[in-house]
Amino acid sequence: MVRTQTESGTAPVVPSGGSRQGPTMDSTAAKSRPSANSLQHTTQPPPQPRKKRPEDFKFGKILGEGSFSTVVLARELATSREYATRANSFVGTAQYVSPELLTEKSACKSSDLWALGCIIYQLVAGLPPFRAGNEYLIFQKIIKLEYDFPEKFFPKARDLVEKLLVLDATKRLGCEEMGGYGPLKAHPFFESITWENLHHQTPPKLTAYLPAMSEDDEDCYGNYDNLLSQFGCMQVSSSSSHSLSALDTGLPQRAGSNIEQYIHDLDTNSFELDLQFSEDEKKLLLEKQASGNPWHQFVENNLILKMGPVDKRKGLFARRRQLLLTEGPHLYYVDPVNKVLKGEIPWSQELRPEAKNFKTFFVHTPNRTYYLMDPSGNAHKWCKKIQEVWRHRYQSHPDAAVQ
Repeated sequence: MVRTQTESGTAPVVPSGGSRQGPTMDSTAAKSRPSANSLQHTTQPPPQPRKKRPEDFKFGKILGEGSFSTVVLARELATSREYATRANSFVGTAQYVSPELLTEKSACKSSDLWALGCIIYQLVAGLPPFRAGNEYLIFQKIIKLEYDFPEKFFPKARDLVEKLLVLDATKRLGCEEMGGYGPLKAHPFFESITWENLHHQTPPKLTAYLPAMSEDDEDCYGNYDNLLSQFGCMQVSSSSSHSLSALDTGLPQRAGSNIEQYIHDLDTNSFELDLQFSEDEKKLLLEKQASGNPWHQFVENNLILKMGPVDKRKGLFARRRQLLLTEGPHLYYVDPVNKVLKGEIPWSQELRPEAKNFKTFFVHTPNRTYYLMDPSGNAHKWCKKIQEVWRHRYQSHPDAAVQ
């Protein structure tokens, strides 16, 4: 298999490619060509005994400036005599372990072809084929060959992956029993690759992974309303006074203040605030939030300015998250199933929201573009509120309460 190491010592989770209309198959094939080509050369017997260590091959800009791909063999090569036999160790992560290592406690040359199949799957889909909550469950899926393909997975890539992720190591495309690496390199997935002068070719430039989208993208990631009802999410009434019945805890209000006037209902699981509140009204809003909003525990005592469910895309996959825009400003996203804060979109003056259609919007940051989908079809409202908070922070009132 191939691991990535950059000069800074960090490795990207998935080397992703493509454009705003999704990755091309040619660019994906180009990014996987060093893996396929290197495996062929590293399976040749070493000319003389050497220390047991992985061999490093530099692929220039294939994974970014100054990056290296380390070919990690699924066996230990010490001498030519030992080369012909099976090895006794594996170096890698759980998602790439071959089934024969799990069932027979031994790897072989063809184990690297299994890892290549995992790499190609991840380059296309954005996640490895075998995923679970822990290593044991991942291993069980590997042994049973339990994985599936997301929609829009390239047909030629799927065919190649299916011919590499085969439980019988002697049936994998590229192994000696199947004719060696010639048939692997001749697969239609690599039809745009010229193997003879591979080391002279310029790899395609890495760009942000933004899958293709359409107006009829469906909400297919679970019944979020039922989930939130179990979580005890607040209920927002639709009356003209915008009162929050579930949050009405009887907190004292100063004379003439009606903090509910700043709260606008979008649906039973979403709301947003006007930003015209005073410092005193902000304190009352924060007290009410701390008393009745179950998402308050994730926002570090910051006032929530807008919240709602979104589908956060990664590659061809999506996960339902509760997106929380707060003062600071901050953009938190929470796993509503396990009730865990999953991360935060880094906020800076360079942050820019972009609505693509009714459901889809991007949040551009200097180092990454976040691909989000609003199942209610109000992507423009998210962009409008993010822009409003951005202006409030960086233009109109840099010292205001929203900071």
